[in-house]
Amino acid sequence: MGRPTSRVLTLLELLQSGGIRTVAELADRLGVDGRTVRRYVDHLVDLDIPVEAVRGRYGGYRLAPGYRLPPLMLNDDEALAVLLGLVAGRRAGLLTATGTGTGTAGETAAAKIRRVLPERLARRLDAVLESLAFTAEPGEAATPETGVLLAVADAVRHRRPLSIRYTARDGRRSERTLHPYGIVTHAGRWYVTGTDPEADPETGQDRTFRLDRIADARPLPGSFEPPAGLDPAQRVLSGFAKAAYRYEVTLRIHGTVEQIRARLPAGVASIEEPVPEEGTDPHAERWLHVELRAERLDWLPPVLASLDRPFVIERPDELRGLVIALADRLAASARQACDPDRTGR
Repeated sequence: MGRPTSRVLTLLELLQSGGIRTVAELADRLGVDGRTVRRYVDHLVDLDIPVEAVRGRYGGYRLAPGYRLPPLMLNDDEALAVLLGLVAGRRAGLLTATGTGTGTAGETAAAKIRRVLPERLARRLDAVLESLAFTAEPGEAATPETGVLLAVADAVRHRRPLSIRYTARDGRRSERTLHPYGIVTHAGRWYVTGTDPEADPETGQDRTFRLDRIADARPLPGSFEPPAGLDPAQRVLSGFAKAAYRYEVTLRIHGTVEQIRARLPAGVASIEEPVPEEGTDPHAERWLHVELRAERLDWLPPVLASLDRPFVIERPDELRGLVIALADRLAASARQACDPDRTGR
């Protein structure tokens, strides 16, 4: 460890991470004895930084609750983690807009962090960001308003009903009541899932809304209790698999759930698992019932071929014809590859 000033700043950095730090822990991290730790604490107090002493068996030091430090103190690893997180979040479409139309909250936050970093560290981080390349295209920007996101999150946390103004995909506007269970991000978009108590006072009706289509969210009086064991992410994915599209596809596929999910994830298809017979391996391959909805069918034959598992098409008949046509094209291409006269070689 370096000079005493460096150790004092390191002590402050450790206390910033939250919780109570024992004298023994701080002494070990700083490479000094307990008496020196107390002297460093006195230095911080002299700088009007409210360090509290906590007595008792598990006592030590902590920063006063609610205190916000003026300087931003990040070491190299922390600064790199924050900036890379902002870059990745912006590309994935997960950062909310500023509302100014000229930038995003992620961009302004990154700029502020850069301004307060030491020049040496800022140059090194800029070198990392300038040399960084992504193989995936930037995500579609469909971010919610910050006020809406915060209001919905607060309602989820405190289990309060919401009144929302929503614009549907077809442009229709409505005002709804929602019992929000959770917020989910999927494919660069934000969703809130819950129930509409006005649709059915007893059980409600499952609802999933895109947050960027919510114009206003206001808390309502009262509270609600979400279902036990609810998984908001799985609920949203299951809703995608059952969405109202042009075709309803049902299949029987011989394999395991893991094999099928590799090509047909939960957001695309639902899988009905039969109860395994007594004495059989529950993870063994068997015939599983698969359902999905699709606006088009042309993408599905290659997916079924890539599964490389036996399957039966129950409906629709159009899919059966597309699979046969793909099989004929593949067989014709395979035969051409073995015939030099037909390939021109």
